[in-house]
Amino acid sequence: MSDATDILTCANLAIGHGKTVIMNRLNLSLAPGKILAIVGPSGCGKSTLMRALGGLDDPLEGKTTLMGVDLAAAHGQERQDILRRTGFLFQGAALFSSLTLRENIEMPMREFLKAPHKEIHQLAEYKLALVGLADAMDKLPSEISGGMAKRAGIARAMALDPAVIFLDEPSAGLDPVSSGRLDELILRLREAFGTTIVLVSHEIPSILRTADFCVYLDPDTGTMGAYGPPKTFLQAGQSPKVHAFFSQARFD
Repeated sequence: MSDATDILTCANLAIGHGKTVIMNRLNLSLAPGKILAIVGPSGCGKSTLMRALGGLDDPLEGKTTLMGVDLAAAHGQERQDILRRTGFLFQGAALFSSLTLRENIEMPMREFLKAPHKEIHQLAEYKLALVGLADAMDKLPSEISGGMAKRAGIARAMALDPAVIFLDEPSAGLDPVSSGRLDELILRLREAFGTTIVLVSHEIPSILRTADFCVYLDPDTGTMGAYGPPKTFLQAGQSPKVHAFFSQARFD
């Protein structure tokens, strides 16, 4: 059941592409400052759900709220104000290849903040320092590793001090050491700023380290197979399918 203080909710949500429903009857809520992981087999609609929760795509049916606002029904300044309080890391980091890391972080600041050039310059340096890239701020995306690119993408997602950030496969393609560092960064951001984080992932060890709650999308039933703390999905007595997915993925 949702509460008035929940930072995001969905009720009887159906998501998909065009008129094709991928998942329906989705119901969940999340309190501020928590980390939610969206998991399930490939093609089950994880990124589609993330985009619906973040207001980037309208649901096919049902309702989502973000910071108390139904973005599908919101328009104009109200919608823009909520979206400005969110940040996104898309797959592959999606950095502008012709801009330095600092310039990538400055871009949303220049668009939305009424601040002098020098102040924006300093704010961008601060965000990059937060993610451990103080020595790489003048490099181009082609000059850094995949793990550094993901961290730079998170810095850009944090550029406007959002209340919620959405991370699509943040650990995908990273070696275990880089993945572990990214997990530590996610937890550090949550602890330092109270940021609510929604992430799509298939990295079970990472999910167990970081997430407070997890929603498992079941492509066989077309709805959520489980919702709760991820460590409970490893316990006997849970849904056999969910338990098998977490146990096998954990040790692949």
